Amino acid sequence: MNEQQPFRPKARLPRGFKDRDEAELAAETRMLDTIRRVYASYGFQALETPSLEYADALGKFLPDQDRPNEGVFSFKDDDGQWLSLRYDLTAPLARYVAENFQNLPKPFRRYQVGTVWRNEKPGPGRFREFTQFDADTVGSASPAADAELLMMFSDTLEALGLSRGEYVIKLNSRKLLDGVLEAAGVAVLDRARRGVVLRAVDKLDRLGVAGVRALLGPGRKDESGDFTKGAELSPDQVARVLAFVAPNNADTSQEAVLASLADTVSGSAIGEAGIAELREIIRILNVADYGPERVRVDSGIVRGLDYYTGAVYEAQLTFPATNEEGETVVFGSVGGGGRYDNLIARFTGQSVPAAGFSVGVSRLLSVLRARAGAEVWETEPLIIVLVLDKAAVAESFLLARDLRAAGLRAEAYVGEAGMKAQLKYADRRGAAIAVIEGGDERARGEVTLKDLALGAELAKSTEDRAAWVKDRPAQQAAKRDQIIPAIRAMLNARAR
Repeated sequence: MNEQQPFRPKARLPRGFKDRDEAELAAETRMLDTIRRVYASYGFQALETPSLEYADALGKFLPDQDRPNEGVFSFKDDDGQWLSLRYDLTAPLARYVAENFQNLPKPFRRYQVGTVWRNEKPGPGRFREFTQFDADTVGSASPAADAELLMMFSDTLEALGLSRGEYVIKLNSRKLLDGVLEAAGVAVLDRARRGVVLRAVDKLDRLGVAGVRALLGPGRKDESGDFTKGAELSPDQVARVLAFVAPNNADTSQEAVLASLADTVSGSAIGEAGIAELREIIRILNVADYGPERVRVDSGIVRGLDYYTGAVYEAQLTFPATNEEGETVVFGSVGGGGRYDNLIARFTGQSVPAAGFSVGVSRLLSVLRARAGAEVWETEPLIIVLVLDKAAVAESFLLARDLRAAGLRAEAYVGEAGMKAQLKYADRRGAAIAVIEGGDERARGEVTLKDLALGAELAKSTEDRAAWVKDRPAQQAAKRDQIIPAIRAMLNARAR
């Protein structure tokens, strides 16, 4: 009788997820440290909430509400309660504030970094698991709170290496869109249709005017053949909404744009309130030198999440970059946020004003790493100590320990291969230098340092290699007590 063949699952990733290597993780760590310094410099404090929340606490605010599971990954706990992986960091914050309201300072200003998950249809640059880094101010209805967040948003992008002109933070207000919908005959309380309109307008930069027009009307079939039902607005209603979100005013001054928007929502109390708030935000920004080259009013920005109630903002990159497929594209949005004055009231019944923004870490990092000429945050150079004498393996580990104590990144080889295979291993690890200490070197109180990058360059047949390797030996001996300065000199030569 033959034994049953063991089950061997296919090694594969779920769609919309990816593995990340050391270089990407090191770059992300550097990015997160930079963002953290900016947020902390403004006086915001750190907070961490769990990855799982009760599904009813998260609420149903995602753009893709027509998808199964309302766009979130959920499962039932052993007590019958539905739990969901968080889809952003704002909904958990609302739960935290509601739960701890009496003990928090008002305003409460927090920042948080974490992984979020969305059960959405994956696509190029669109993942189901990604990292966000948020900052929020809870307990202030003042437009100054929005203005400060926009300043910090701008400072964060510049601290990450973006120059003015390479990004713009676009500013709008949901109250203005509410006013336009009200004037177009779409009641603010008609949340279902209003949600379809918001999701359609939020895709303006991706689908263009024609695509949004279809979604505001009967609906649209995408490239894959999937049909998305539209808001079924009348042609006149569609024209009103498009005139608001896609006006021809790119070269108009901020004041002229605000004046035009004021005319559009004239007679709507909620729309006029939105205009007044935008004027005050812009006034504060201009005085603080955060003018239209950094923050600019744009009525096409609405944000897809349904919990925003006032000012909304979105950071967009303005330069082309190369994506993972080698195509030149403009990546567009790398973060955004806005005011959500009713989110905490879901728990308490009491309105608590709040505003915040989120940097899309994964997306922005991929752009910065792909941008030609941009700084690439690499790992520290790796030094590998070869182990040639198995009887003296402890001495090799002692040498690696001394290198680490001097602030270098070093490892001793723990495999069982010989010298040739160890050097191949060091090459595959991308190590900068191999330290060779055999019995003869140890007897002389010396080590041999092998510059692995230079060795690879010497193996090439390029016309300019002679200039590249001038005054830089690929291999050299160093006294055991002089190994640290010798390695540093090699690393400095690599950097030049």
